[in-house]
Amino acid sequence: MSDWTDVAKKDELLPGEYRVIDVEDVDIVVFNIEGEFYALEDVCTHDGAELSGGEVEDDCVVCPRHGAKFCIKTGEALTPPAYEATETFPVRVNDEGWIQVRDPRWD
Repeated sequence: MSDWTDVAKKDELLPGEYRVIDVEDVDIVVFNIEGEFYALEDVCTHDGAELSGGEVEDDCVVCPRHGAKFCIKTGEALTPPAYEATETFPVRVNDEGWIQVRDPRWD
């Protein structure tokens, strides 16, 4: 089973902000959407561009390269040129107030 990886303290990642972290050689972007935390693989399924740095609109992120839009909560590709979802990951806040993420795909 993969371990939980610390991202940031809960009070360090404010609503509307995100943080990118490497988890077992996978870049994961963790978003704070209205006080809830969500994690996506930091990759556009259209051409492999990073989603981090893209504009966040409500609960969606827009790929900065070609404008594909992804739902931050589900990873679903919402607009062309992307048609496949990007991977989502479990996120939690532990008892010490750390936001943590893990990649369970290899469990």
